[in-house]
Amino acid sequence: MGRAFERRKASIFKTAAQNSKLYAKYSKQLYVAAKNGVPDPAANPVLRSLVEKAKKENVPSHVIDKAIQKAAGKGGEDFLSVRYEGFGPGGALIIVECLTDNNVRTVAEIRSYFVRAGAKLAASGSVVMSFDHLAVISFKGEGEEKVIEALFAADVAVEDVESKDGVITVFTPPAEFYKAKTAVLEAMPGVELDVQEITFLPQATKTLGAEELTTFEKFLQMLEENDDVQEVYHNIVLP
Repeated sequence: MGRAFERRKASIFKTAAQNSKLYAKYSKQLYVAAKNGVPDPAANPVLRSLVEKAKKENVPSHVIDKAIQKAAGKGGEDFLSVRYEGFGPGGALIIVECLTDNNVRTVAEIRSYFVRAGAKLAASGSVVMSFDHLAVISFKGEGEEKVIEALFAADVAVEDVESKDGVITVFTPPAEFYKAKTAVLEAMPGVELDVQEITFLPQATKTLGAEELTTFEKFLQMLEENDDVQEVYHNIVLP
């Protein structure tokens, strides 16, 4: 079988590990969304949006259903949403969002990643102020005027609407996400949303040198391999 087989085997194992991480991430998010609201996507817009996003990333239906059914039962885990901020390699600005059932364990692990990368955690609010917290909805299409009119008619507080290379992107405050999404879907029947998320966008980006970039990418990998880490935001331009 030789080297070709070994390479394919390594690729299969790597893909399986990536899928396992993705499924675990969505299982936890779906569980929390269902537990904190109603375990029915039709009646819970937060859960419905997560289900749509999970399906778009090819998370199997049985993984989605199991997480929702688990939340519908009595008891279960009590997850806490925690945000860490810090300065990474090369002065990178970092925001790490976690869902954890043991904050003592999670903060110790996150701190260890920062220390190993020669980085440091920062006080809450010291990094997030350099990012814009926004809801982002993006889709292929033309006619941004029609979209703007629909948003205004739905009384959505719009931060910005961009149209570039056949793609329209809507930016709104996080609280307006579901109202904006509904307005877009009603104004553009049949449109497929390529992006529908609440995120942190850096107000300014930074480019690192080769050595710092290598350290930064290893740092990101450590964070992303942690099951408690849900999202990592930063201001570094990646190749």
